Order: sequence, then C-alpha cells, then structure tokens
Amino acid sequence: MSGRVGTRRWRRGAGCALAFGAALAAFAPAAAAPVDLAGAYRVDVIGAVSGDAPHRGRVLHDITVDADADLDELAGWRGASAHATVLGDFGGTPNDDIATLQGVDNIEVSRHRVRLFEAWLEQDLGHGASVRAGLYDLNAEFYANDSSGLLLAPAYGIGSELAATGPNGPSIFPSTSLAVRLRLQPSENTYLRVAALNAHAGVLGDPDGIDISFDDGVLVIGEFGWTGPVKIGVGGWTYSKRQDDIRDVDAAGAPERRRAAGGYLLLERELWAQETSGRKVTGFLRAGLADGDTTPFRGGWQAGVLVAAPIASRPNSQLSIGVNQARLSDKFRANFADAGGRAAASESQFEITYADTLGRLTLQPDVQYVIRPGGDATRRGAMIAGLRLGVGF
Repeated sequence: MSGRVGTRRWRRGAGCALAFGAALAAFAPAAAAPVDLAGAYRVDVIGAVSGDAPHRGRVLHDITVDADADLDELAGWRGASAHATVLGDFGGTPNDDIATLQGVDNIEVSRHRVRLFEAWLEQDLGHGASVRAGLYDLNAEFYANDSSGLLLAPAYGIGSELAATGPNGPSIFPSTSLAVRLRLQPSENTYLRVAALNAHAGVLGDPDGIDISFDDGVLVIGEFGWTGPVKIGVGGWTYSKRQDDIRDVDAAGAPERRRAAGGYLLLERELWAQETSGRKVTGFLRAGLADGDTTPFRGGWQAGVLVAAPIASRPNSQLSIGVNQARLSDKFRANFADAGGRAAASESQFEITYADTLGRLTLQPDVQYVIRPGGDATRRGAMIAGLRLGVGF
C-alpha cells in the first residue's frame, strides 16, 4: 500500500468515526435522562528519535463513543444497567519501526476500522454483588490500577505476560469477547471478581465478527483485593484449553500443547497530599508471572508515580513517571539464538509524561526509552518522543 493510499484510507475511516461520534453527541441532549452518551477523540504523533529504529513520526487516531443506560428508569428493569462502547482506530503503526515486544503506544492497532468494543448488561444482586454479561473488556476491572493510566506504554494497562496470550490476544483493547463476570463485596474494603471469557476475541467490525462457538475454550480469571489506605490486588488466570508451545514439538513435528496460566499482584498507595493546593502523589507497583511456554514472556513488573497538580497554577495538570520490565522466557531466548541472534533476558522501558488542559483540549507530551528493544541484546536503546492531543464531547 502506498503512503498516499494509506493516508486516504485512514482519513476516510477517521472521518466516518468522527461523524458517527458527532451524531451521537448531538443526540445526547435530546436523549432520555437514563441514557448517558459521551465520547473522546485522541490523536498521537510518536516515533523514535534515537537508536537503531528509523527516526520518523507516526500519526495514530482513536475515537471512542460510550453509551450507558439505567434500565430501571428506562424500562422498569430493577437494578439493571447497560453499556456499549464503539471504537474507531486508524493511522500509523510506530512499533513496526521500533520493533519492541511490548509496544510503545496504547492506541496502536494492526487493523484499522470501526468496531463495537463493549456491549454488556449488568444486574445488581444487592449487598455489593453484581453480575455482568456480554462483550466485556477484561482490563477494565482486572489487572488494572488508576495511577498508571496516564502512561502511554501498553504494559501499564495490563501485564504483557497476560496480554500476549490467547489465539489473538485476550478480551482487551482493541477486541473483546463474550464473557460473564461476577463481583462480590464481602466487606466494605474487600472485593472478589471472577470472570469466564471466550478465549477467542472478536467483535463486530473484526473480519470474523463475534465468536459464539467457544471452540478455543475460555479464559478464567479471578482477583481478590483490599481497598484501604493501600490498594492490594492478587489475581490468577488460566485457559481451559491447552495452547501451542512456542518451542517444543512432538514426534510428528507439531507443537506440544501446554497449559497457559499465570498470576499477578497490584499495589497502589497515596504517598503524599496537600489539601490546599490539590497536589497529590500516588505510587504503584505491579508484577506478574506466567508459564513461559506459550508466549515470549515468563513475567514482568511495572512501577511508577502519578503526581496530580505538579504545577500549582495548573490544577488540572498531571505528571507520571514509570518504569517496566518484561522478563523473557528461556524458550523464546532459545528460538532467538537458533535464528542467529543474541537474546537478552529482558526488555525494559522508562517513561515520563505530562498532561494539561486548555479548555476542552488535553495536551500530553511523552518521552520513552527502551532498553534492548525486541529482546535483542545487540540493539541500541531507543529514545521515543510523542505528543497526544485529546478532546472530549
């Protein structure tokens, strides 16, 4: 595809998605009170500025439209609510240039199109319990913490050791799958979530649409947490069907089948706050482990801080600093060596980003540095610079 044809294609796609979002936004004031519509548009310019990767910028677009309905008020269905999210993602693929294992931009996609990302119903069961069913974003409630959300690198959304699993990724951005989630709240400060999700992600807008066969089995995940002065979450996950080993083969030369499974830990704490200025510093630490047989990763960790109002005169400003490391499996490293390369034990990233608002517009410059991109011990580190512009409607 030529650059000119590609540019025309994403412009047409972005234009359609923006028109769709604008139509919904225009309808929102006239809609029934129980229905809440909102949307956002983000554009990123990002690329490598040093290292072995080509030094050029890529432009990415993300349009999000959310609809939430109170079915009690709307249809008399007591304790029920509904949610839908439509995404439009277009533009460049900066990681094709930079070639990291974990990615550098959390709105980068390989397929550029409009898709139905989420569509679920939730029933309140009372006493803090609820059940949710439909197309469901796993990362909205599992393996997630608020203070890492400003950072652009995808590893701060969900650990790479889980994000890399499944036939085409688990039920996370950019494609979800059919799922059932149960939430319980044993006490005021504790919670338990469990979910079963179709292992094959796919939504309306993807080539094969929504998978209803469940031929690839299910992903089962659970997380227990405490939400006192320190938020602590402990989770575990596994697939019902075995998956291909990335290295071992049987006598016929077919990949051995292995059980993909893992676990994770989340910690988050407010480190300092000043009530008069609204300034606050929150720290986070996350770590995950996996089998190391079915993906390049056997684990990883992320840590960082989020500073609210770092500039006293800019109450809506935010500053975040993060560091993460993906630990590579022995089998991935052996495959790398067989191909003539020299694999590192890990791929590491550092990131610093600042966001501020001007009216309804948010500006967010971002700088990242990746050590051993792609797990290649012979590659130089890559410095990446980016700018995110966002607007809500």
